[in-house]
Amino acid sequence: MRQANTMDSFHDTALAATQEMRTVFPESPLLRNAHLSERFGADIWLKREDLSPVRSYKLRGAFNAMRKRRDAGLFVCASAGNHAQGVAYMCRQFGIRGVIFMPVTTPQQKIQKTRMFGGDFIEIRMIGDYFDDCLAAAQAFCAENGGHFLSPFDDPDVIEGQASVGVEIETQLGRVPDHLVVPVGGGGLSAGLVSYFGTGCQYTFVEPSGGACLRAALEAGKPVTLETVNTFADGAAVARIGQETFARLKGVGIANTLAVDEDRLCTTILEMLNVEGVVLEPAGALAVDALKDLGQSIRGRTVVCVTSGGNFDFERLPEVKERAQRYSGIKKYFILRLPQRPGALRDFLNLLGPDDDIARFEYLKKSARNFGSVLIGIETVTPESFATLFARLDEHGYVYRDITDDEVLAQFVI
Repeated sequence: MRQANTMDSFHDTALAATQEMRTVFPESPLLRNAHLSERFGADIWLKREDLSPVRSYKLRGAFNAMRKRRDAGLFVCASAGNHAQGVAYMCRQFGIRGVIFMPVTTPQQKIQKTRMFGGDFIEIRMIGDYFDDCLAAAQAFCAENGGHFLSPFDDPDVIEGQASVGVEIETQLGRVPDHLVVPVGGGGLSAGLVSYFGTGCQYTFVEPSGGACLRAALEAGKPVTLETVNTFADGAAVARIGQETFARLKGVGIANTLAVDEDRLCTTILEMLNVEGVVLEPAGALAVDALKDLGQSIRGRTVVCVTSGGNFDFERLPEVKERAQRYSGIKKYFILRLPQRPGALRDFLNLLGPDDDIARFEYLKKSARNFGSVLIGIETVTPESFATLFARLDEHGYVYRDITDDEVLAQFVI
């Protein structure tokens, strides 16, 4: 943790930055959630960054960094998501030119929203299939044209801006929470909150399992680059924690970090949508999902979860539902060896239970003259239904293979 005098100075500048923000956008609400509070036996509050003007907290860091450097005249960033939208929004607010580099593979929905926020004040350049190529192009352009490159997280002014989340939480709650649950990508938000609250509360820092760069850095004692990153939770799928952010987070302790399975995360996205009517992007749901792991440790305590973003493309909803069902064990795929004779399909269907629905049925190829391989997807109500179904298949001599968790095979046939 940082020294007291340094923390006092940061506390004051974070307060000042928060006051300045009120001239551009309002505070995001801090709302008690009765459903989660009852479920986990705690006083659960959600800091709704998904309700900001750009539906994420990234606006805060962009505002603070850009207000301090208005004389730059040109801001450059590389982003495929929330950071791009925050920078675009502030370019229009400040009347400053911005050039935003985005990978060619960026979904059109994100490109359109960035263009909508920035209007005529921004230019979008589509460069590279991967973010690293896009980032290199943005930095090269910035060096050649004398602009200011705005990092999404590894910048002291950005960190200071993100700390305004903590300023608002303390004001709205009337005190510092007992426990703060924070999603982590590059570390800008978490570094800001730790720098503001210090040791005043307990923390849980939540990362997607396929992008746990903070945990890797804590284990190594320095920032390291992950060999692979699962991009499903794209708002937090970062290969390397920031140098500046890690300097503020290196003392948090591995025990205070959690890595959340991306498929389990989908169950929380659906629950928040269906039960609470709250739309969260995958990274935005990390803190809420982590409550499942905190269990008894939070009972009776006041807990604030930062719902960091709601930029969810509903075209992804079928994938989210699919992953949630597979994680919950109520949807499986298997390859069945089916006899090629009249009535064979009817015989198989008679083995299904009353709650077993066929979601997919596809002949793959004939593996022998009298048999064919069939890809079958089945949805049911409880995981126990599959034990009953497989017992019936075994009893009747069917040859089958469950490929639900076979990532390599599923990639090609599902």
